[in-house]
Amino acid sequence: MSSTFALAGNPNSGKTTLFNELTGARQHVGNYPGVTVEKKEGTVFIDNNKVHIVDLPGTYSLTAYSMEEIVARNFLVDEKPTGVINIVDASNLERNLYLTVQFLEMGLPVCIALNMIDVAKNRGMEVNPQKLSKLLDIPVVPTIARSGVGKDELMRAAGKVSSFNKRDRIKISYGTDIDQALMEMEAEINAADFLTNVYPARWIALKYLENDEQITNLGKQNNPQISSRLEQIVKKTETHLKTTTGSYPEAEIADHRYGYIKSIIKQGVIEYNVDKDRLYLTDKIDNIVTHRILGPVIMFAVLIGLYQFTFTYSEMPVGWFESFFGWLSGAASAVLPDGLLKSLVVSGIIDGVGGVLGFVPLIVFMFFGISILEDSGYLARVAYMLDRVFRIFGLHGSAVMAFIVSGGIAGGCAVPGVMASRVLKSPRERLATLLTVPFMNCGAKLPVFALLTAAFFSDNEATVMLIITCIAWGGALLVAKVLRVTVIKGAATPFLMELPPYRFPTIKGLLIHTWERTWQYVKKAGTVILGISVVLWAMMTFPGLPDQKARTFEAERNAILNTASAAVQEEIKTASEDTKLGEDAQAVKEKMEMVDYKEAEAALKNSIAGRIGSSLESITQLAGFDWRTNIALVGGFAAKEVVVSSLGTAYSLGEVDPEENESLAERLKADSGWNPLVAWSLIIFTIFYAPCFVAVVCIAREAGSWKWGAFSMVFNTGLAFLLSVSVFQIGSLFY
Repeated sequence: MSSTFALAGNPNSGKTTLFNELTGARQHVGNYPGVTVEKKEGTVFIDNNKVHIVDLPGTYSLTAYSMEEIVARNFLVDEKPTGVINIVDASNLERNLYLTVQFLEMGLPVCIALNMIDVAKNRGMEVNPQKLSKLLDIPVVPTIARSGVGKDELMRAAGKVSSFNKRDRIKISYGTDIDQALMEMEAEINAADFLTNVYPARWIALKYLENDEQITNLGKQNNPQISSRLEQIVKKTETHLKTTTGSYPEAEIADHRYGYIKSIIKQGVIEYNVDKDRLYLTDKIDNIVTHRILGPVIMFAVLIGLYQFTFTYSEMPVGWFESFFGWLSGAASAVLPDGLLKSLVVSGIIDGVGGVLGFVPLIVFMFFGISILEDSGYLARVAYMLDRVFRIFGLHGSAVMAFIVSGGIAGGCAVPGVMASRVLKSPRERLATLLTVPFMNCGAKLPVFALLTAAFFSDNEATVMLIITCIAWGGALLVAKVLRVTVIKGAATPFLMELPPYRFPTIKGLLIHTWERTWQYVKKAGTVILGISVVLWAMMTFPGLPDQKARTFEAERNAILNTASAAVQEEIKTASEDTKLGEDAQAVKEKMEMVDYKEAEAALKNSIAGRIGSSLESITQLAGFDWRTNIALVGGFAAKEVVVSSLGTAYSLGEVDPEENESLAERLKADSGWNPLVAWSLIIFTIFYAPCFVAVVCIAREAGSWKWGAFSMVFNTGLAFLLSVSVFQIGSLFY
């Protein structure tokens, strides 16, 4: 026997943690609202019965104001699960029961998981689950999701809720005016069978009074005449309320729901053993870390500490990885015969993909540090503090989490960041957010920054990384301000965000989060980056040098060799790779290798990619970029990691006999065309230029138009080039 249950609840109620405990799924568990954007599914066996669990997005209500609410409600209506397991935070019972009441108004079979009872007890609260169960007439089971306490009892209780009679749905009195309107609207709805095959009549009326766009649009499509009649009743009620009380139907409905919840709680559901108004440890900490002056100072200290931790402790393992790929490249060169296969394996795959994978240790340490900040609850405080700044630049405070998810600290991804903008109710604020989150330092950009800081700023890596972070944030906010006063004008909406209590992260949770993010990085390097690297290798290899040009270089080598004595010529011809040549022979060989280098560089420059890079050089040289860098940046339009892999391939193909185990950072540092100013110019360009292709598609989808995806590519790249040129040209005056 199989059944399906929806797991629903407020953000930070422990819903996703309980889902993992029940199903064994390894979904990312965050400690701030909005982490679960799409539903997750899993199975659990209770008494030999298979139960299908669907983890719905965290939401505070079922009124379709946000994407989370729409996804959750559509599943409940369209999929018709056996029942709903409603996760309720026992320490915030009044707020959490607001969603429960809406489930009951819909007539859904509900079982409450009274979660975080340990937190409630620590706060001096004694919650009576039996009393709550009796008053609401539904099962209530105490749980502690983090440790799995009560999960088996919960599932057994949930198995019994399917017998809940839908006709017994609760009816709350919303005051004389609203109740009168509901009666009129119900009569109209029932008489015309208006949407009653899907929703209860009273619930439809409530949604019209709450101005629920999804339901009103559906009503207009189903029966425009009845929908218009309902809207007239709503308008009449709204006008009357505004005249007599200065209120609106939505506010009245919310107030009476909370009044109903308070009447339930006051009947002995909660007893306080301490002063209800006392400050708890979380509040005391927040008085310091969210202080107007101390808060930002602490935030910057935390960030510099994170970067110091990352670069200090990842230095040695990064060196190990570089040595490994250097050894692998040398081994492949020794085994494979000269030719295209050797070039593909060594330059295309090992030097290309290896350059990206070489930063895996740095990624691991960065993600581990971010997971600590996230799971402890500190990132939510960062969002709270930054809201004050965001409002100045025309962004909504809820957009902060989208920026952080995109890589606001470093190591995120623009795609989920763009998707996280769904929580914003204002279309204009949402558009401004999804157009600027790609400026954050995502995990794909991190290898580029790590490469350049290792090559040119090795003594101040953490400080440089903090500066890069500040540039990304500052640029994003300034661009958002420009957009909000030009192409995306509109009024700001108020900010509301829950700050979860501080918690000690579990080692298991930290390791899971770090592994999941690192694996995504490795998987991308082994699939997308590998494919792009091979394509770019081919573009950097073919069509090769014309025969006449190749013969010219061969003749030049022969001319150098013929100038030497017969003994030196014989010594060079018979020497193996390990043979130590005499002084005269070594001098001749170095001259011949210089010709080899020129030939390899000419072949690379004559390739398809080389021609593209060279054609752009007349423009990009204003920013300090040569044709090799241009090749890498063009590849970066697909994925930013390709910038590193392309540079690795380009400099590998350009070098004939590179020093054994020499890293790409060392090659760049030794190249005459590179210096710290060029590095800064490339860093600026990488921060601001077009999002990767997947992010562009996501922007177009979320914005509802491809014109915004195209806008992000053109505008971002133009801005990036303008800033890079400014940095390079102004810096050249002093460098």
